[in-house]
This record gives sequence, structure tokens and C-alpha cells, in this order.
Amino acid sequence: MAVKKGSMVRAIREKLENSLEAKASDSRLPSYLFETEGEILDTKGDYALVKFGKVPTPNIWLRMDQLEEFQ
Repeated sequence: MAVKKGSMVRAIREKLENSLEAKASDSRLPSYLFETEGEILDTKGDYALVKFGKVPTPNIWLRMDQLEEFQ
């Protein structure tokens, strides 16, 4: 998937669970990562900064291969 600023995405559970990014934080991943629409705010290398949902949640850097287009 080619992602760029403004793309609407969600996280892929199978690729995020047990990843380095998941192990670096609380292993209980919130459901909004997989169920709500996230907007890519910025990209750097293989990573994208994603803002999820309409409620206040922290923005998160995820590898682009852990994201898919939100449908």
C-alpha cells in the first residue's frame, strides 16, 4: 500500500501484535487502532504518524506495512 499524508488507514492486527513497536509499550493494544479511521499526519522512512479517531487519543508512529487503507 502506498501511503501518504492525508491517507485514511487502520492498523493490521496480525502485523502489529508481537512487533517491536507493540513490545516497546503496553502489550494490550486498544481496539481503536483496528476499528476506527486513522489519518496519516506525517511520514518518515518506513514509518507513518497516525492520528486515530475523533476522541482525544495520542498520535502513534507505526510502520507502513502495519497499516491498510480504511474501507
